Amino acid sequence: MPTSPENQPDVSPKAMGVVIVNYNTQALTLQCVASLLAHDIARACDIVVVDNASPDGSGARLAATLPAQVRVVQSDRNGGFGAGVNLGIAVLTTELVLVLNPDTYFQSNQVDQITALFEQRPRLGVAGLKLINPDGSLQYSARRFYSLPDILVRRTLLSQLPALQARVDSHLLKRKWDGEPFEADWVMGTGFVVRRSAFMQVGRMDERYFLYFEEVDLCARMWVHGWQVLAVPSVELVHEHQRHSAHGIWSKSGKIHLLSMTRFFAKFGVPWLKRPSRAGLSRTYGRRRVRPLGSPSRG
Repeated sequence: MPTSPENQPDVSPKAMGVVIVNYNTQALTLQCVASLLAHDIARACDIVVVDNASPDGSGARLAATLPAQVRVVQSDRNGGFGAGVNLGIAVLTTELVLVLNPDTYFQSNQVDQITALFEQRPRLGVAGLKLINPDGSLQYSARRFYSLPDILVRRTLLSQLPALQARVDSHLLKRKWDGEPFEADWVMGTGFVVRRSAFMQVGRMDERYFLYFEEVDLCARMWVHGWQVLAVPSVELVHEHQRHSAHGIWSKSGKIHLLSMTRFFAKFGVPWLKRPSRAGLSRTYGRRRVRPLGSPSRG
């Protein structure tokens, strides 16, 4: 049976596909998809849910439960967040793709402001959304690149010292969120829009990161290749849960976070005292690049 015109993927500049990566989060994924449809943010046929081999069987249940036009891709392995995003974007045909964590939902439709930005700025590669907690407080989802002092302050009790609060505020770009879209070194992968052509040019998500820092790496490569990264304060996305990496440096997720951070530094250089400039990061990356981006690690 031929596909009806209303079910065909829309490849116009204003069309937006959506990728949600599920891992044992059936209820949250259903809530996320429901908010997309309720607020007309995306058509069902432009939504892709990637299940990363969830051991609880939620992938099969989502395929049976979600609206028929929503595509569910069931991976045969859990390759991590970046691998799931790569699978989802490969299925879509839209030039713009909204990447979401399943523990997010929209309360209104403001994404036309995002699509307008991509039309106005041909070198815009990634646009990050304004993440808020359910109570409306900010999560400060755009950041500066890390230096070692930033890491020490953010990941230890030093963050509680009033004298170091200005450094934390600077890293989190706290003063930027009341105004217009602004440049950020990187935006959190919890909710962002990416231009497909830029995504493919820079090498997609680097699957050598299993979890954490894959979005930092993607944004760094965007800047290296001349693409812009913006945060958009006017487009809000509710994020129900904080990142597990915040649970402590010696927790399991904290250790994974540190491993990913080490991988990033091995690729882009260790910023000892000062935050790396984008030009300096680009030079270091050019010297250290030894294999194609997006290829999984063999060791």
